[in-house]
Order: sequence, then C-alpha cells, then structure tokens
Amino acid sequence: MTEAHHAISYIELNVADLPAARAFYESAFGWQFTDYGPTYAGIRSPDGEGEVGGLNAEREPVRGGPLVLVFSDDLEATAAAVEAAGGQVVEGPYGYPGGRRFHFTDPSGNELGVYAH
Repeated sequence: MTEAHHAISYIELNVADLPAARAFYESAFGWQFTDYGPTYAGIRSPDGEGEVGGLNAEREPVRGGPLVLVFSDDLEATAAAVEAAGGQVVEGPYGYPGGRRFHFTDPSGNELGVYAH
C-alpha cells in the first residue's frame, strides 16, 4: 500500500462496543481486522497490503461521521500549515503504535487527523 503526502488514506470509525462492531463489519462486509488491544482494531485493506481504517472504542461515537486521517511526510510542517490556513490543532501531536498524529478542526468545525510514521 503506497501512501501519498496529504492524501486521505485512512478512515476511523468510533464505536461504542468494539467486539459488536467487529462482528457487524465482519458479517456484513467480510472485513478483516488487526487487533491493537481491547479498544482498537485496524481494518485490513482488501488487497492485504496495510490498513484502510480502524474501529476506535476510545472515542464516543457522535453524529458527524468518521474521523478522516490524512498522511503526512512531515507532521510538524503540516500542523503549521493547518494553523496558517485557519485551522486549529485540537489534540497532539501524540505517539501511537506505528507513528505520531494530531487532530485539527477546519474553519467549519469538522475534525480530521493527520499522521506520520
């Protein structure tokens, strides 16, 4: 799976019950998962190369949809660009297994994330 700088590459769904959500998506769509502990499961890419998203039980599901994650070659430069463009970094940067990321809101209030390896 090839990642491209500033391209959408990962969608995260907040779920109330991780086992129930996994069972639903496995049954409904045949999705396969990579477990990262009791509160997170990565959604494997259909071609078996990497992941396309995740189920996150650490964040409460809310109306407004999934968290869109954008890949960055330079997390700090992207955070600066977000703020310069009128966005607001609202969380992080922080580490997670496999890299670092931050969350931001756009001028409309939509929350997105940016990650780097």
